[in-house]
Amino acid sequence: MKTQSMACRLGCGACCIAPSISSPIQGMPNGKKAGERCIQLDERNLCKLFGDESRPKVCSDFSATLDVCGTTNEQALTLITELEQLT
Repeated sequence: MKTQSMACRLGCGACCIAPSISSPIQGMPNGKKAGERCIQLDERNLCKLFGDESRPKVCSDFSATLDVCGTTNEQALTLITELEQLT
């Protein structure tokens, strides 16, 4: 099944909350647990490290797709949480 790429919805932040991240993040040297808000996610749900070399590779490599992000921020949080629980 081919996934449909899409532009990230600014202010969504689901990919910075739902999944666990095992690599170090500035301010979170042990990464983060699933469901934990990344310390680098600002009050507008924008990544403070976007475009910065110190941004974890797993974050830089993430590409929004319709099957992962759905059509709303709420769907994205639900879908990414479900994927995290399955892995």
